[in-house]
Amino acid sequence: MECPHLVNSVTAGVTAMPVTRKSNNGETSTNWVCAVCRSSKSPWMCLSCGTITCGRYVNGHSKKHYEECQHCVCISCDNLSVFCYECDETAVNDTKAGTVQQVRQILQDIASAQFDNKRLKSSKEQVTDSDEEGPPRKKLATNNVKATIPGLRNLGNTCFMNAVLQSLSNIHQFCCYFKDLPAVELRNGKSAGKRIYNTRNLKHDDVSLVEEVRKTLCALWQGGQSAISPDSLFSVMWKIFPRFRGYQQQDAHEFMRYLLDRLHTELQGTLWPGNPRRQTNGTSTIVTFMFGGLLLSQVHCVVCESFYKKIDPFLDVSLDIPHRFRSRSKSKDGSRVCRIQDCLQSFTEVEELAESEHYMCTNCQKKQPSTKKFWFRKLPNVLCMHIKRFQWTGFLRSKIDVFVQFPLRGLDLRPYILKPEELPDSDSTVYDLKAVVIHQGSGAGCGHYVAFAKNDGQWFCFNDTTVSPVHESVVLRSKAYILYYTRRKATQDDCFQLVTALQEELRSEGNVRLSNTTS
Repeated sequence: MECPHLVNSVTAGVTAMPVTRKSNNGETSTNWVCAVCRSSKSPWMCLSCGTITCGRYVNGHSKKHYEECQHCVCISCDNLSVFCYECDETAVNDTKAGTVQQVRQILQDIASAQFDNKRLKSSKEQVTDSDEEGPPRKKLATNNVKATIPGLRNLGNTCFMNAVLQSLSNIHQFCCYFKDLPAVELRNGKSAGKRIYNTRNLKHDDVSLVEEVRKTLCALWQGGQSAISPDSLFSVMWKIFPRFRGYQQQDAHEFMRYLLDRLHTELQGTLWPGNPRRQTNGTSTIVTFMFGGLLLSQVHCVVCESFYKKIDPFLDVSLDIPHRFRSRSKSKDGSRVCRIQDCLQSFTEVEELAESEHYMCTNCQKKQPSTKKFWFRKLPNVLCMHIKRFQWTGFLRSKIDVFVQFPLRGLDLRPYILKPEELPDSDSTVYDLKAVVIHQGSGAGCGHYVAFAKNDGQWFCFNDTTVSPVHESVVLRSKAYILYYTRRKATQDDCFQLVTALQEELRSEGNVRLSNTTS
């Protein structure tokens, strides 16, 4: 919830409080301990005076501090969530000066063992120099027309969400759909009080991710602000997806999959904006219209030569970086640059299944040695490719920090399609890049996400509240994590007809279940 007590309870001087302490042997330590009982369990920092006390499930000194000093707002030194004792609820908003986020950044730097005096001094100066209206707005010139492209405030390690939202906001048709979707509170006449989208799958708290995404995308689309705070959207995400609660760093690809899947679920049965007589009954929505495609998997029994085919819908494809490119040493000819085409080739090449994965051959009546191969059966209007940069080694999750070369224009998927010669002339197989999500940092649970997206022919870097124009060469040098490609010559005239066409094709291919993972 948005806490009204932050204005009077959170002081700018809290960022100047000592962030390290001396241990008994004189060494500097960043272990937080309660000022009363010296417990290191569940430490909370008062955002009024900076006092560290233990939580209510330890010895309850944080609550006692509130009762004695009337300092009601505190932040967890472990998960960076903010709690207000007056509201008796977790707070998701920030002060206009962004003090809460600055405290979170300091605590995160300490936890990451990357904290230094220079960063602390910078954090203090940001508080001193900030005015009550927040960071200054940046005017960006595009095609000689001044316009403000809004950023998104970081609510505490929410860069993963900001990068995905900024990418989606620059996919024109996807954003236009939500822009044209009427707000719930603006409905009138016979349908007053009724939602335009399906709510049968909503829980008792009656929250709607569709409505919050609509409001956020509309705010980004309209511009006029330096930065937008997606507090309500983040709060709804917490309610719907408990795994995203708290302020730890999350995975941008995982968030995108949860987001698209939930939007698809809520939008099933929705009325189409602009024509209330049209309704996408069944499985198709704007999500499947934009991102939905079909994969054909073929399993081959090498004993009896039988083939088994299965068609699965997808919203994105997860691509491995081939092992031959993971070595840091260069080959003799120096040509060891991995291309996105190499990842696609690896994804669609014949794979010999391990013994534990042998297919149950109905002809042989037992599990037999087998191979598997993927083809693209139907291409999506927006091809979303996730490059698998994180891997598990034992109990550790590490990052594969290999550069993968990708084109800005002209990515052709014809080599990876089943029977491309049978495609209608109207079905283009060529894609152009629209947005990229980048993960900066070496670890899976830390680091920072930014996005590059193309807006009105100009590439921009979206780094939370900071939006700046960049040359396309900067985009090409980046180590992509998620790539969004839009299809050339995709039909623009009638979205509903294309949604219906996709729905009919899904039905004709068989009764298949929606799945947005292909890893």
